[in-house]
Amino acid sequence: MIATDPSEKLSLYRRIREGDLVIVYERHDSMKAVKVAEGSVLQNRFGVFKHSDWIGKPFGSKVFSNKNGFVYLLAPTPELWTLVLSHRTQILYIADISFVIMYLEIVPGCIVLESGTGSGSLTTSLARAVAPTGHVYTFDFHEQRAVSARVDFEKTGLSRLVTVGVRDIQGEGFPDEFIGRVDSVFLDLPQPWLAIPSAGKMLKPDGALCSFSPCIEQVQRSCETLKTKFTDIRTFEVLLRTYEVKEVRETSCQGDEGGSFKSPPRKKRQHSTEKGNVVEASGPGKIMAKPCGEARGHTGYLTFARLKCLPLKDNQVCSLRSA
Repeated sequence: MIATDPSEKLSLYRRIREGDLVIVYERHDSMKAVKVAEGSVLQNRFGVFKHSDWIGKPFGSKVFSNKNGFVYLLAPTPELWTLVLSHRTQILYIADISFVIMYLEIVPGCIVLESGTGSGSLTTSLARAVAPTGHVYTFDFHEQRAVSARVDFEKTGLSRLVTVGVRDIQGEGFPDEFIGRVDSVFLDLPQPWLAIPSAGKMLKPDGALCSFSPCIEQVQRSCETLKTKFTDIRTFEVLLRTYEVKEVRETSCQGDEGGSFKSPPRKKRQHSTEKGNVVEASGPGKIMAKPCGEARGHTGYLTFARLKCLPLKDNQVCSLRSA
């Protein structure tokens, strides 16, 4: 969770207050963001949960409903917010986001430019990376998306660290006020090669740029543009394979050689439709892991580059700014 005051330390253990945004964890594939309000309730399949019972509890608490069902109240970290936010556009997920922050060398105090904002998934993590003294300036050409993003950043307490602007970066470039002041630039645009010259002017000497593209043809054209003023150009495809871990029972089939692992049977004895075999539970539960069928992995290609430095003369600072 992001602190809204620079003097406030980041903590996941402070107690929930009225007006806080809480991630309600029902199960691993079911979470929702809820704003805490005295007198309000949350209703789901587990029963009715009173918000008044949440106030004063630390984040991470397990709370019970009127039917003795339960949920967990989690802090709205960037990782969890990425999983519950409204998808106004295609978003980047955790694997790509972490890779971007590492390769762009984003640390507290950095100034970062982003275009376009979209659903704000990456922006949320960028803001945490630059906190408490840095800032993220993000732009989207679509005014309503920008308005929705501002509302989300208010909810998550990031408005102090993020400024959302409405601007066509492909057509107009970044505002001149950022020339030579920016540590990193991130582009998520249909035609990123149109914005690369402007991005080069914004970056400090040796600054880094990343362009996200879903198609390899976009990558190829972007690299052609990058090679004029950038070096160390690299493209990555980040693949993530998630595994599901659960307990299963060791079972054996009469009439078959050996045994096989199946999910725990509801009864000790089950009749199989194949060859009339009978399956019996013959051992204790074991922990098994298998790949998830719907793992969120590849979303596109990430191209990174670093701004070249012009040869230095006596008492001259390395710069690529336009004369």
